[in-house]
Amino acid sequence: MLAAVRWRHRRTWRLWLPLAAAAGTAAVLTTYWVLSRRDLAPDAAPWTFWIWLSLTVALMFLVPAAWMGARWWRRITGVVAVGLTVVCVALAANQWAGFYPTAGRAWQGLTAQPLPGQISFATLPGLRGNPEPDGKIVPLRTSDSVSRFHHRTEYVYLPPAWFAGQVPPRLPAVVMIGGVVTTPEDWVRSGSALQTVRNYAATHHGQAPILVFVDPTGSLSNDTECVDGPHGNVDTHISKEVRPAVISGFGASARPDSWAVAGWSMGGTCAIDLTVEHPDLFRTFLDISGDVGPNLGNRAQTTSTLFGGRAADWDRFDPATVMRNHGPYAGVGGWFQSEGHRRSGPGLTSPQIRATQTLSAVARNNIDVVVRPVPGRHNWQFAGQAFTDALPWLMARIDAPN
Repeated sequence: MLAAVRWRHRRTWRLWLPLAAAAGTAAVLTTYWVLSRRDLAPDAAPWTFWIWLSLTVALMFLVPAAWMGARWWRRITGVVAVGLTVVCVALAANQWAGFYPTAGRAWQGLTAQPLPGQISFATLPGLRGNPEPDGKIVPLRTSDSVSRFHHRTEYVYLPPAWFAGQVPPRLPAVVMIGGVVTTPEDWVRSGSALQTVRNYAATHHGQAPILVFVDPTGSLSNDTECVDGPHGNVDTHISKEVRPAVISGFGASARPDSWAVAGWSMGGTCAIDLTVEHPDLFRTFLDISGDVGPNLGNRAQTTSTLFGGRAADWDRFDPATVMRNHGPYAGVGGWFQSEGHRRSGPGLTSPQIRATQTLSAVARNNIDVVVRPVPGRHNWQFAGQAFTDALPWLMARIDAPN
């Protein structure tokens, strides 16, 4: 790009360079501020992300300087340079969030290829009684007649034990929820949940939970926090549409102590929220790096934006408030695992660890909890490892009634 700008004119660099530098700096500061307001841990971003973000915006301001009276090769160079910096921003962001750990998984996700082991619902009857050592993934038929929440295709993983015999056993189930920017496939492609549950089944005679990969947002730009509100009635969708569909469609156990909710980032907040709100439906949660509660800024901003100004919904969906108002729970348990880094003083620190400390202090009064602060970064690789760590504990709780 530098080669494309006509540097022989002093006016070019006197006018455009300061503008480009200011724009790049403003983009970095604005992005950092927005991420901080959303508790998305901008401090954890690699330095390359900020550099490439700044350069991308700066080069976009330099494009007019490159095009005015420039030869064709200068124009092509400018376009290519901007495109390459955008790619570098995407790569740095992926390094940060860990969406695609390999090029193969990136290709599968970006081209919307079927998930590993995915089959159609109509194929299932013909597989009954046949060994399926890896299990299968099946699209989940869920309506929106109750919630009116327009969701993308959701999926279930059926373990090897599901295929044994002519009638599906009453297996336990785990609802799997991703972060703010998510798709129902992310726990498979990015969080390695499929490999984790297959490994577990291989060492437990095919026994493993049904995994339910839900859509908590409906799109990549809709932060619902799994509540009912202007962004979508996701709480209702999961509790009154997804759960019944898994029970009726796949024969999962209907007992609340056979159901868990697991999530990372926003999904971690969803996990504890759904469980403490609906102990008649879910008795176990896995909160991986979640917030202290549904969060779109401070309390006033969250009430206005997330709840449509309905102040009473704060008490309905804030997990600490829900737990205090509910009183003692029976048979409810939770696992908190959050990443942190070391600063001065003992222990680890991060916004997620502080959220865990707050919620676990309330939960300990009436819920069995496990708290695990672990060194790491706020990305999908951390989420996948946390699910691997917690799965034996999860199964000990949700499989016991069966």
